[in-house]
Amino acid sequence: MSDKYEEVYFAVGIHPIDLDNYDDKYLLDFINHPKCVAVGEIGLDYYWEKEQTKKERQKKYFIKQLQIALTYKKPIIVHIREASEDSLEILMKFTKENPSLKGVLHCFNANSQLLKLQDNFYYGIGGVITFKNAKKLVNIFPKIPKNRVIIETDSPYLTPHPHRGERNEPLFTILVRDKIAELWNTKNEDVDSITTQNAKELFNI
Repeated sequence: MSDKYEEVYFAVGIHPIDLDNYDDKYLLDFINHPKCVAVGEIGLDYYWEKEQTKKERQKKYFIKQLQIALTYKKPIIVHIREASEDSLEILMKFTKENPSLKGVLHCFNANSQLLKLQDNFYYGIGGVITFKNAKKLVNIFPKIPKNRVIIETDSPYLTPHPHRGERNEPLFTILVRDKIAELWNTKNEDVDSITTQNAKELFNI
């Protein structure tokens, strides 16, 4: 698709719950493609895998893919689910040693501790911010600098209100945009401009 459409780019990475057949070659076969803009999504997911041995395996391959991203000078897309503490520890260590590392915390989970990463990371905001029970995210959202916010879909999941339960798609990002405009007390066009510029800067496009 990225070869066919000028406006389509892609990321390559192995998700923390898909590590059984991990192979660096999978990443390296794609990472030099001119439309590959990031490594991800990678990270930690303790929701699905609660055994300590599997958590350690996740950390091992998260770090391995972080090192690949640094070698090839790619930003990262980070998946964090019920693993904020370990994720923060790893990312703080890496950014301290490698100040050029940057990326996005995909589907930002509203853990205020992760705001410590704002010098290097963007915060991905998707349909969750429109949910009626998303008070934690709505409350913490104003603490995120505007130049660190990008809009995501997480398609086909996390469809914004009032379409919850339906298959998510990029079209619905306008509902996320509208909610952000409300929280920022600004025009929709301003959110479009700011978040688009942020995404371009993050992915160097």
